Amino acid sequence: MSQHLEELVTHGVRHWGRFDERPVAVNPLEEYLGVTRRAKRLRLKEWIGWTLMHPELSSSMILQDAHYLASSELYVRDAATGRLTEHARNAGGGSLRLPEMLYNSAPSIDKKGYRVAYEFGPKGGTHRIQAEVEGTEDQLPVTVDLVLDGSRASAALSVSQPLAPRGAMYTHKIIFPTSGTITVGDHTYVFDGDRDLAILDEHKTFLPYRTTWLWGTFAQFTPAGIVGANFCQRPMQPGTEEESCLWVPTPAGPVAAPLNDVVFTADSDDSLSPWKVRSGDGSLDLTFTPDGRKDVKHQLVLFAIDYWQLYGTYSGTVTAGGASHAVDAVRGVLENMNARL
Repeated sequence: MSQHLEELVTHGVRHWGRFDERPVAVNPLEEYLGVTRRAKRLRLKEWIGWTLMHPELSSSMILQDAHYLASSELYVRDAATGRLTEHARNAGGGSLRLPEMLYNSAPSIDKKGYRVAYEFGPKGGTHRIQAEVEGTEDQLPVTVDLVLDGSRASAALSVSQPLAPRGAMYTHKIIFPTSGTITVGDHTYVFDGDRDLAILDEHKTFLPYRTTWLWGTFAQFTPAGIVGANFCQRPMQPGTEEESCLWVPTPAGPVAAPLNDVVFTADSDDSLSPWKVRSGDGSLDLTFTPDGRKDVKHQLVLFAIDYWQLYGTYSGTVTAGGASHAVDAVRGVLENMNARL
């Protein structure tokens, strides 16, 4: 059952479950005191990222802070040519100060030749994504100026969940109609607020030392409204809420309908193999066809990351609120994480 909360943690007690909206203040560290709180801070992983939905490109960006290291990444891949432009910067742990109160905040990173800034207005208002990244010897410059319409946003996905083993997750996700431009080199992509979308992905999470997940998302405009999905397969404690959902319009307004028992199945071991993504009740039934892949691998004795993200298109159906919605070659992403953190 969903809840409406002012704070994720009240008087040292954390709330669990699925919420109607993002709590006004989200700080998982409020559950702890003293030495325990300082130790937990080094386990807290925070990020605010975006997946952009536009027919001519695949693009994501993120501000993330692990409190021993902060970083930002941005990429744009042209769907027609396959050209991938990507940039990244590191910063000191804790320096991004990702906000407890998301709305009316302005998190950013500003390093030499690399600036990514989000401006969140009031809930239901107008928000903005801006970036100014200089080109390098092998990467084109990127400029981003996008305006997000909160008055026409999807329903919010807001979930607090214990993870197995010995972890805890909070996530907030929502889809915004998006207008503006992204310029890569001398080519400008124009975003239409009646066609294009940005999916917010905010996390404040204590990840287990051994962390694995499969995750995907997409969204599209339909004549009835925004239709999309967020789906994840990860170790979790039985009987707890999970972060998967279907965003669908209903006569009563947009909803983020819970989605359970999601299974990802690759057609083969090929690195660009298609994937089937289905839920146990059949309300999600998709095939993901990748057209590109990003890999990140690090091996640092006790710590290691083996991560990939595929970008491509989803086709199939989603069913919720008494209606079935066709998904026909809609751009989206699918990723896998296998890490020791």
